[in-house]
Amino acid sequence: MDFSLAHLVIMAMTIGFVLAGGLYAARSVHSAEGFSLGGRSAGIPMIAGSIAGTCIGGGATIGTAQLASSVGLSAVWFTIGVGSSLLIMGLIYARPLRYTGLETISQYLVENYGKGAGRFTSFATSLGILFSAVASTLPGIGILAALTGCSYWLSAGILLLLIVLYAFFGGMKTASVGGILKMLILFVTLFALGYAAWQGIMETPSILEDKPAGFFSIWGISTGAILNNLASVIVGMICTQTYIQAIFSAATPRTAAVGLILAAMAAIPIGVPCAMMGIYMQAAHPELPAMLALPAYLLHHASPLVGGMALGGIVLGVIGSIAGLSLGVGTMVARDILEPLLQVRSDKNKLTLMRLSVVGAILAAIVIAMANRDSQILFWNYLSMALRGCGIFIPLTLAIFKPKALSPEWALASMILSLGAAIGAGLLHTEVSPIFVGLGVSLLVVLLGLASRYIRDHRSLWRVQEKS
Repeated sequence: MDFSLAHLVIMAMTIGFVLAGGLYAARSVHSAEGFSLGGRSAGIPMIAGSIAGTCIGGGATIGTAQLASSVGLSAVWFTIGVGSSLLIMGLIYARPLRYTGLETISQYLVENYGKGAGRFTSFATSLGILFSAVASTLPGIGILAALTGCSYWLSAGILLLLIVLYAFFGGMKTASVGGILKMLILFVTLFALGYAAWQGIMETPSILEDKPAGFFSIWGISTGAILNNLASVIVGMICTQTYIQAIFSAATPRTAAVGLILAAMAAIPIGVPCAMMGIYMQAAHPELPAMLALPAYLLHHASPLVGGMALGGIVLGVIGSIAGLSLGVGTMVARDILEPLLQVRSDKNKLTLMRLSVVGAILAAIVIAMANRDSQILFWNYLSMALRGCGIFIPLTLAIFKPKALSPEWALASMILSLGAAIGAGLLHTEVSPIFVGLGVSLLVVLLGLASRYIRDHRSLWRVQEKS
């Protein structure tokens, strides 16, 4: 991919500026809680920055442009789903979760359903979040390989180094500061360039001549596909440790709610300019790999200053997304699995263990991405959302709004059976989407559990009344 040296210099300066800001913020991190939750003192900008910095990564930018080249403007449903998820969390889930004072989603479910539910949650959500990190790792390696001319493995090593610098030292504080700076850069550059791409499409009607009807509409895909995508993203994000962790780090419940709503306002529109550039590049340069559509536009149709800054922001988006997701995985693995197993007691050792767990999650994401380098980015995002959400969403929601209503046995059965049903539906290619199959099984088991408890409680009451 041809580009000027100025593009590369501006990109490197942009990345260096944001990394320096994050490392500066990391100076105050000296404990495990400070690393994972920022000391539970984060304000609204920090909450919004950490969440937006994580969810607006390679999938939301490069992945949207990649998908738009084949399905058109309807590729923006991913970012619409992301923003909708954050709105729902801010309006409904943030306050009751923040009041608990916990650290991981598994701890919350252990309090309500016992250790079995906690172990299952740690496993399912960690694997799901890891797949989401893969969705950002794929374009990260691809961009660095295209820009530097290095091999994929060497590019993966460079990406690993950048992510470690971003996440290893400061944890949540670095993610928050980096997220704020990254979002400012992306909004200023991507919307300006997306508008230019839209003008280019309007001035060249032949670009859309061979496209199907609805290619330039967000309704270009079927209603079923839209509902499936929205359900996968909403259910998955609400059950994601990374975003729950941001809620737990907030200074107050109100701070958590407002921070989520602001992050939603940033996430919803970001897919539109990316899709515009993806559509334009697919028509103008069909020979280019779809994954490189967005970075190619920035290099060939933008000035070195704006294009370099935007490219730096996108690389930072990839880095921040992988770092934030890995922080979620690392926190759960360290807190819920390794600390009890290794009997870690001192806060210094807990901090070291958490940092090493984060690095382990980053390495796992890179290895999986290298083994699947030609796969669709958003495929991993949607798979991730379904995996971490369909088994946990309904029991988690019930635990938040009606604690202890469901017995631990029924809760664990709901989680295991629904995840198994979703995987089975995917392998059998059923007409009904796996996410809806999983949610349906989960709801059925939960209702059976609630009915069983209702009958048991009333039988006990009847016996007491008969004796009296």
